[in-house]
Amino acid sequence: MKIDGLVTEHFLESIQKPQKSQSPFADVLKDSINKVGEIEREADKEAEKLARMETQDIHSTMIAIEKADITFQLMMQVRNKILNAYEEIMRMQV
Repeated sequence: MKIDGLVTEHFLESIQKPQKSQSPFADVLKDSINKVGEIEREADKEAEKLARMETQDIHSTMIAIEKADITFQLMMQVRNKILNAYEEIMRMQV
């Protein structure tokens, strides 16, 4: 009597295939993090201009600072959701 194992050849082939170094999801995350950094640098430049009296437009400076703050908060929430999903996956029983 022959007993087949739980692992089939198809499953083994899918495990052994080399995967790409980065997935599109990782690229999206990297681009988003870079964008947040860029927005924060722009806000810093606006704040420096206001501090040096190079501009008197406090409204655009405050908008840039708030935009940077909101994008950073959003990035942190996405990070938290990803970590929660990872922790939930790690708790799953196989």
